[in-house]
Amino acid sequence: SLFDSPEERYLKARQSVQRFTVTQFGKCCSGAENNLPRYLVHSYNFFLFPSTLGVTDVEFNLSASSIQFLSHYGFDYNKFLKDGIPYMNEVQEKILSQHLLTGSWEVSSALDRDMLKKAVDEVTSWITAAEEEETMILQDLSGYQMFEVQLVLRQALQNVWTQPLGDKKVMVKKVSPQCRRLLENSPYDYCQKELILLSARGFTNLFQALVKAKKPLVGHNMLMDLMHLHDKFYKPLPESYNEFKTNIHNLFPVLIDTKTVTKSIWKKYLFPRVSNIFEVYAVLCSSNLNPKDPPGPVIALASDCSRYADKKSPHEAGYDAFLCGSVLLKSAHLLLCRSTDDAVEADPSFSQYLTVLAEYLNKVNFIRGGVSSINFSGKDAPCQYPPLLVVHVQGWPGLNERQIYQEFKALCRFDVRRLSKNQFILLASKFKHVRLVLRDYKHHPHLRISVYRHWRHSPLVNCLLQVSGIVALWSLLAFVLGGAPCCSF
Repeated sequence: SLFDSPEERYLKARQSVQRFTVTQFGKCCSGAENNLPRYLVHSYNFFLFPSTLGVTDVEFNLSASSIQFLSHYGFDYNKFLKDGIPYMNEVQEKILSQHLLTGSWEVSSALDRDMLKKAVDEVTSWITAAEEEETMILQDLSGYQMFEVQLVLRQALQNVWTQPLGDKKVMVKKVSPQCRRLLENSPYDYCQKELILLSARGFTNLFQALVKAKKPLVGHNMLMDLMHLHDKFYKPLPESYNEFKTNIHNLFPVLIDTKTVTKSIWKKYLFPRVSNIFEVYAVLCSSNLNPKDPPGPVIALASDCSRYADKKSPHEAGYDAFLCGSVLLKSAHLLLCRSTDDAVEADPSFSQYLTVLAEYLNKVNFIRGGVSSINFSGKDAPCQYPPLLVVHVQGWPGLNERQIYQEFKALCRFDVRRLSKNQFILLASKFKHVRLVLRDYKHHPHLRISVYRHWRHSPLVNCLLQVSGIVALWSLLAFVLGGAPCCSF
């Protein structure tokens, strides 16, 4: 809604982010190749799946329309469900760490519980007749089962030791209590707490490396992306909008939203108004966009990422990341060429691009709301929208916000909020829509429309006026009655 403040929108989006998971993460990084004047791009596509190690068992929703959308673009659900890289945030990691420290190991997955029961039955049947130093092999273990079967066996049986053999196998050895204590303190123990946490963190290790690098983080319409990064890999989203902004700025001091940049280009230069990252990329690659400007930066995909050079893969995260980085460089080049009267050198440096992008840094696009962008390094600047309109309903009882919206939908688009029983507020993003409605509804039999005036239409102001009127009336009565002449008998 256009009425949404950043705080209101954040709380709405927070509910969505908490209900859904991240299925794919795209990362694209680039650098100069042997000092040549071009950007060599490495683009990566990661399938993710929430960590299920220990008591962690994340629940998330699936949207039927989203599944249909991803299936249409060839999303590989097998990779997501079977081979997705695990991840966890700091709160989940702390819980797992405490369970590892106390030895209170539990398994949340029903599939893993069945596997563990079978493994424990096999080992307990074998160990009664086994001699010390004798071994057996457990097979067909996958993923976290390699850790879980060892932790459960060590917890249940004090005279066994375990060691992974690779290829989904774990060796179980019968040992004496003294040997067990020595092995537990050995640096070669594959079930050390640090190694288990490293594996359980999975993709979060890469996220932490990105945070540590402090490089500019680039995205397109990236508010929801930032919220997912915070919630899935850092900490659960806080209730406070300002705390969220502070946390993101501490994690990524330099943010660049290409949607914010390209919106500015639409306004400043003759740039087509296109809706998504694919159309933006196509326009910026067009040869007739800026024929007089020096050629833009050369962007080349590395040999191990050449698939995206030969085939478009829309809505695949790695491909989207490549487009996003390309749009940033091409937009910055266009801004650099148009922002100065001096000739632009043939191969501008990235620092020159950052300079021309300075006014857009840390400003993330805000779709249809009370601000045009969220400023992660300062206060959010309000949008300059057309004046509000007030709809006063006469002779049309029971009218609600949805019906008011439908009434104006055919003519133009307004967002609607109820002001009082018979009054509604309309807010549009375009001045021409306000003029159109004021003109066409001038003689409507049931709807009287006027420009909103705070002193006249605000419920708070009306309440204060009513209270003031009552106080004034009582004061007048008291004055009249108090000033009446006294009669004596």
